[in-house]
Amino acid sequence: MISPDEFQLILLRRMADYQPVLVEHARQGLGYSITEMRETNAWWQRYVRSRSAPRGVERYRAILGQPEAALEQRTGDLVSRLYHWTLPLWPELRFEIVAGPGGQVWQEWLVREPGTEPPAAAGADQALEPWKYVVGDLERMYTRVRHLPEDAPTRWVSEYGYDGHGAVVRRRARFVYGLLQEVSEPIENA
Repeated sequence: MISPDEFQLILLRRMADYQPVLVEHARQGLGYSITEMRETNAWWQRYVRSRSAPRGVERYRAILGQPEAALEQRTGDLVSRLYHWTLPLWPELRFEIVAGPGGQVWQEWLVREPGTEPPAAAGADQALEPWKYVVGDLERMYTRVRHLPEDAPTRWVSEYGYDGHGAVVRRRARFVYGLLQEVSEPIENA
């Protein structure tokens, strides 16, 4: 079994495609080697595929312990449950599991701590710094947000726009586990 600290290595592994320098700094700060990170990721892959491993939310409870919060969310007739854990790398955020009525995990990502606000975008170009924002922050900060189909279960892409010198400036934001990795010009006709 891995520890909650080691669980962060699994999240970092997917983020390394976009932010290798931030990932390296975080890994070193946690005190793990590259080999330990690879071994932890390999263990996780075996764990989630194992027939004997817990499923749904219980999988995360086994690693992270009891959630700090368990909330009910209703959307029309659909009721889901949100489970939150704090991870040391991102103390202002929460690792959230969204589970459906049968306990199946629908989403696993980092979200803003309830009652907190995202940092203001920097400068006239409204630059968003990687690892400082989550998917939900875009909707709080911008009126023009469009979420695009995911290209992998742990990734999310959103386009947003803002007024800049009399014209709408459009940007594309890429997230891994809900945490901003990069912002770029949108791809036309996407």
